[in-house]
Amino acid sequence: MQPRSDVPLAAHTMFRSFDLDEARERVARVFCDHRLETIGRTRLDARHNHFAGERLSLNYIEYGGKTLIAPGELGHFYLLQIPLEGGAAIHNGSYRYYSHPGMAAILNPHLSTTMIWEERCRQVLVWVDRKAMQEHLAAYLGATPGKPLTFTGGIDLTTGEGARLRQLVLHLIQEVDRGNPPIGNGSLMARQIEAAVMAGLLDAQAHNFRGLTGSAPARLAPRQIRQAEEFMLAHLDRPIDLDDVARSSGLSTRALQKGFRDFRDTTPMNFLRDARLDHAHRELQSAAPGLSVTDVALRWGFNHFGRFAQIYRARYGCSPSETLAAAKAVGFAE
Repeated sequence: MQPRSDVPLAAHTMFRSFDLDEARERVARVFCDHRLETIGRTRLDARHNHFAGERLSLNYIEYGGKTLIAPGELGHFYLLQIPLEGGAAIHNGSYRYYSHPGMAAILNPHLSTTMIWEERCRQVLVWVDRKAMQEHLAAYLGATPGKPLTFTGGIDLTTGEGARLRQLVLHLIQEVDRGNPPIGNGSLMARQIEAAVMAGLLDAQAHNFRGLTGSAPARLAPRQIRQAEEFMLAHLDRPIDLDDVARSSGLSTRALQKGFRDFRDTTPMNFLRDARLDHAHRELQSAAPGLSVTDVALRWGFNHFGRFAQIYRARYGCSPSETLAAAKAVGFAE
């Protein structure tokens, strides 16, 4: 069966199949064992294109019909999924959200995963070696992480670092399709390009080391600044103020503010606000039964609802209520 030329990575076809068992077995060769089932009457038409680098691989997958995919824990890799068409309901650990062309999914390897891909869902996937990702994070932190890197929720692809990450991934695929693969050749530049993808993930999406990575590596910041960040991240749902943060770090409020200005280009309270806003955004994306915007705002310390809506729109390009409505519109219902 000849590969189509109108799909990404067309010259690197792994398989195309109408057989469910064959599709499951062939995809598992690249990723991991998983449960694969079709939902509804649409015929399965599975396709997987694959190009391998050293620490990551580029993939294109479609199943044609509505499909349940349940790999459990991925184990040895992180998986970035960028829908080109259609969408998917994602459940990764406690994170539950809807992925679509404006919202990528990032699956943590140590959390159980279940997904439902809609009919005609077409996705680009980036497989990232778990060990390599942890080593890249350690380079950012200047120390070995004491716990697994955990991304939280989906990645907004419409603006900021998320949009740049999407552009980078699609550019790499385009170069492969042009016959000029920028990775997979063992060169120093190829390793740097792979590192850029991993850095893009750390910059584009909230995770449990957020605030300790970024344009100013955490190893350059004084220990007291890192202590202050860790204290705020551990108390996002509690009413803390600048004095509390200063005491946690052993600094005066003036020294704390200067440290954040010098090493983080922000203020302690803006750091706290942005971290809380990220958590509110992810909770709204979860669309848990009975969830309301008011509940979410209050839980994360936003008592002025008009101000909350204003800063939320400035950061995510839509209102909190629009995020919640979109999340509730689709999901795991058949």
